[in-house]
Amino acid sequence: MASILFVCLGNICRSPTAEGLLRKQAADAGLAGIVIDSAGTGDWHVGHPPDRRAIAAAKRRGTEISHLRARQVERDDFYRFDFIIAMDRSNYRALEALAPPDASAQLSMMLDFSSHHQGDVPDPYFGGTDGFEAVLDMLETANRGLIAHLRAKMRS
Repeated sequence: MASILFVCLGNICRSPTAEGLLRKQAADAGLAGIVIDSAGTGDWHVGHPPDRRAIAAAKRRGTEISHLRARQVERDDFYRFDFIIAMDRSNYRALEALAPPDASAQLSMMLDFSSHHQGDVPDPYFGGTDGFEAVLDMLETANRGLIAHLRAKMRS
């Protein structure tokens, strides 16, 4: 089917939330066989669970992410995944710099798949719970677009 890696800075807020949401949304949409993971461009939180506020916000929407653990993007990710999706321009540029010249993964921005939002998914880490809810809204919408994109690719 397809393999997708979501990437943010520390892999404790946006990217694990996108991972958990896509797992649920893909299952609800009847899509099986999608490999979904997340990582960060930084190494500060490697091995840690998602931020407690991200866990709580996702749980309120029926998505469990507390079992996920942060990891850093690796060179092999550019060959293992079909799509590497950055949450913001800063991480996109970091991924471009890390990508080997012969990388097979398609690099995209998360909100490129959204019908309602553009630009960056803001990092909610230094804000309150409202920021995590806003990020969830953006990610849910973008994931619906991503699912439609995957379905279209399957048909072609």
